[in-house]
Amino acid sequence: MKVEVFADADAVAQQSAALIAAEARVAVAARGRFVAAVSGGHTPWAMLRALSGEDVPWPKVYLTQVDERVAPAGDSDRNLTHIRESLTAALRPEQILAMPVESPDLHAAAAQYAAMLREIAGSPPVLDLVHLGLGPDGHTASLVPGDRVLEVTDADVALTGIYQGRRRMTLTYPVINRSRRILWLVTGGEKVEMLGRLLKGDVSIPAGRVRQDQAVVFADKAAAQQVAA
Repeated sequence: MKVEVFADADAVAQQSAALIAAEARVAVAARGRFVAAVSGGHTPWAMLRALSGEDVPWPKVYLTQVDERVAPAGDSDRNLTHIRESLTAALRPEQILAMPVESPDLHAAAAQYAAMLREIAGSPPVLDLVHLGLGPDGHTASLVPGDRVLEVTDADVALTGIYQGRRRMTLTYPVINRSRRILWLVTGGEKVEMLGRLLKGDVSIPAGRVRQDQAVVFADKAAAQQVAA
């Protein structure tokens, strides 16, 4: 797994945007569309804002969600709220494919989202790029320690139990690990230990079970204190 270290979170966001734009151009040239999945977090929101100013073939881009909290529309806890705010000038509403967490039947909604992924990314779906974050507890997406969702192998989208006050809908390992490129954004000194464990392929943490051969880590100096130069 390739690791690149940048001065700070802002630099991580800018460089990540440039990488995504390049991947989008390649995907559109090769397959006619670019389908990416993004996670939440402050650095990712900065990345998406930077992406809006990059050279991207926007009409051919579809943005899906890695995970989402079960919360009302417009809630500040929702990743979708920030995605739309960051890219409202670049993407039409129908190009941002929201996880249907407002549905009264969340299990049916998860299956619906998986079906949508098959429609736009093949069967089984192969996403062009999946952006992931890394939690201080080793979680990624909403694949959290001890949750039964970690063992889901027969669905691309599933539900978690309650984590940090919210139930979540998340992509699962099968669809994440089929993706053509995985982009990790890791910033902040609280991530030092888990970044080291991720790079060692420690499968005792959820993040360590994500494939590494198509992955790149963009980290800031604070998170990468133990990464060999």
